Amino acid sequence: MDLTTLKARLDAARYICDDQVATTLLVALQLGRPLLIEGAAGVGKTEIAKVMAQALDRELVRLQCYEGLDESKALYEWNYQKQLLSIQVDRDRVDSGTLTRSLFSDEYLLERPLLKSIRSREPVVLLIDEIDKADEEFEAFLLELLSEMQVTIPEVGTIRASSIPFVVLTSNRTRPLSEALRRRCAYLYIQYPDIDKEVAIIRAKLPNANERLAVQVAQAIHNLRENTAILKKPSIAETLDWVAALEALGISDLTDEAIRQTSGFVLKNSEDQQAAFAAGEEAACACGHEGCGHRHPHTGEADDTAKIQRAQQAADREPDGRTLKVPRAL
Repeated sequence: MDLTTLKARLDAARYICDDQVATTLLVALQLGRPLLIEGAAGVGKTEIAKVMAQALDRELVRLQCYEGLDESKALYEWNYQKQLLSIQVDRDRVDSGTLTRSLFSDEYLLERPLLKSIRSREPVVLLIDEIDKADEEFEAFLLELLSEMQVTIPEVGTIRASSIPFVVLTSNRTRPLSEALRRRCAYLYIQYPDIDKEVAIIRAKLPNANERLAVQVAQAIHNLRENTAILKKPSIAETLDWVAALEALGISDLTDEAIRQTSGFVLKNSEDQQAAFAAGEEAACACGHEGCGHRHPHTGEADDTAKIQRAQQAADREPDGRTLKVPRAL
């Protein structure tokens, strides 16, 4: 597979990415290297594994990490109930050595995501999601898999991969990851999209969305992420949810009232809602024009950035060619 083919398949999966991301994915795939993706929550790290599974026509095997995760949940576990039943049935019919060996065979082995991914006859995409939430001990446990594409089960021995999975690890950087893990992986850092890219994502995921509304929402989301008072920055998924909610209400213009009615789809705690509305009101008062209806950035920056201008010029014009006026939402 070449870069053009991969980008075409990602486009078909409606995933918007630049050449750097596509190139990193392609090289990691060709070299069989695990890929560590870091970035803020909600920038599309997990989505990369999903669309790669779709683009490569592979099964997606997902391991969701959490504190206390161990090998019995990630790699394998023995079916103890079935083993006990077999002991009761066969203890008088076979000798103890044969019975013991039979108890640790595939018949009693329960595959967890890691073991399933390397025993699969067909290559899969293995997603190890939010590795930073797992303990350091589990991170160390992964090193054998990441470097050798094999795992060791004490009762069975070393199991080598039947096929090489495409391994994607994601991290929100809630804790530092070890140098040993980083050394074994290719690396990709994903940032929040700029306004142009966010509009493109809205178009790809919600092709029937109003163009004017898409630009206004992308601008408002950009302002929220730039607002240092907002603790939980809106994710791309929340951008799409917000557009869908506005469309469901038949709203085609992001007015102050529309923002207040639908803020629960983009700001997920009361503190962030209060901070956003307070910042907007302060900016409107600072404008100096009573009743102007504008919401200017509370930071005192210029009303229009170059990115906002490009987005408006590209996608936000009246049929007669006049540029639409986009409110400075939030």
